[in-house]
Amino acid sequence: MELFAILLSLILLMFFAFRGYSIILFAPLFAILAAAASNFSLMPVYTEIFMTKAAEYFKMYFSIFLLGAVFAKVMEDGGMARAIAGAIASTLGKEHAILAVILGCASLTYGGISVFVVVFVMYPFAAALYREANIPKRFIPAALWLGTFTFSMGAFPGSPQIQNIIPTAFFGTSTWAAPLLGMSSGFAVFLLGWAWLVYRQRQAKELDEGYGAHTVNEPEDKTERQLPGQMLAFLPLIVVLLTNLYLSNPFKWSWAYQWNEEILLPFKVLKLSLLSTSVDKVRAIWSLNIALILGILLAIFIGREQLCRTAGIASSLNSGANSSLVAVLNTASGYGYGSVVASLAGFQVIKSFLMDIKIGAGPLVSEAITVNIMAAITGSASGGMTIALGMLAADYLTWAQAANISPDVLHRFAALASGGLDSMPHNGGLITVMAVCGLTHKQSYYDLFVITVIKTLLVFIFIALYI
Repeated sequence: MELFAILLSLILLMFFAFRGYSIILFAPLFAILAAAASNFSLMPVYTEIFMTKAAEYFKMYFSIFLLGAVFAKVMEDGGMARAIAGAIASTLGKEHAILAVILGCASLTYGGISVFVVVFVMYPFAAALYREANIPKRFIPAALWLGTFTFSMGAFPGSPQIQNIIPTAFFGTSTWAAPLLGMSSGFAVFLLGWAWLVYRQRQAKELDEGYGAHTVNEPEDKTERQLPGQMLAFLPLIVVLLTNLYLSNPFKWSWAYQWNEEILLPFKVLKLSLLSTSVDKVRAIWSLNIALILGILLAIFIGREQLCRTAGIASSLNSGANSSLVAVLNTASGYGYGSVVASLAGFQVIKSFLMDIKIGAGPLVSEAITVNIMAAITGSASGGMTIALGMLAADYLTWAQAANISPDVLHRFAALASGGLDSMPHNGGLITVMAVCGLTHKQSYYDLFVITVIKTLLVFIFIALYI
């Protein structure tokens, strides 16, 4: 009966997420439903497990969501994101329109700009390039997705996106974990995805299919005046990446920053309930916090004239801060739900099944399958990975240590897998991409689904190569 209640809650969570209902509201309700057949009283499940774990997640990651959203908004309103996109689009031109869109999205994403902001910034350039090159507009969502939500988000080491940050708290790693694995797998996703889109373009050309007659969300033919210089526009992105690399010091360079391992000791006497157990658990987050603050300050300075001409600096800062709340609460609610399920005796059946997936010496296949399943259910890369690692990270870490597998490898494969089956039709980011482009799932989901298959299969191919 307990197992039935858990499975029913999972199915309902997926259904309501698919229908567009807020996980902030429904995750605690379905967590209580999952616990209904257990020996636990329901209200303590909500207040002592769900809320405690959600607060734990909020405490750990809110600053990243907050500063990341503010950085993205300042870069957008200050014209720097548009200047970067314009530079890449104009350099490659209509002859390489697909590549220009992919690289433009990847540059902004890897530089620390929110994936949703990237879509809004890049779409007008993508539409203009595709129209000029007479490439069907229905291929735009797949190109935006490939450049934004795949290799630059979770594969490339050092990515400041939340999908690359979440594993650091579970495995004590840095955002630069397993750099060779991350770069090779990331380039594989990029090259195969790009090849597919080029192939589809040639197919359409042979059938004399062009851009098409579209009227929904077609960008106006106008240029933005007085944008920051292209070289200056790239500076905040570079500062974020280099500062994060220097402070997190993943390669143990003697000249890079060394965090004091005893820095948390004075706080232990305060008996704080959510105090991190070691610096390793938080140094990646501290490093990125500082990097984003520096990036924000530099972006404000460079884009100050544009910011003042629009809504003003205060408005951009406030807007970015407000937008971060829904994002972090969504994922925290998912983590709270996963934590409730993991605490139930009935979950041991599911856990045993997942832990019994033993292909090779370590937990990599089990981890990738679990993360993909949860990402597909929730329609969220970060939400799915958070739930999966919240339930099984400690077991995976123990298993990996016994198999002599580095926590860095666990980190990288978890981040890679999170960007696999997350792009189900009910994914919030996917729905946003379709809406921004003025297209429907029927028109554009096929090619995006192929990208999904490519990035999902490549995770398991690289696991096979690794083991």
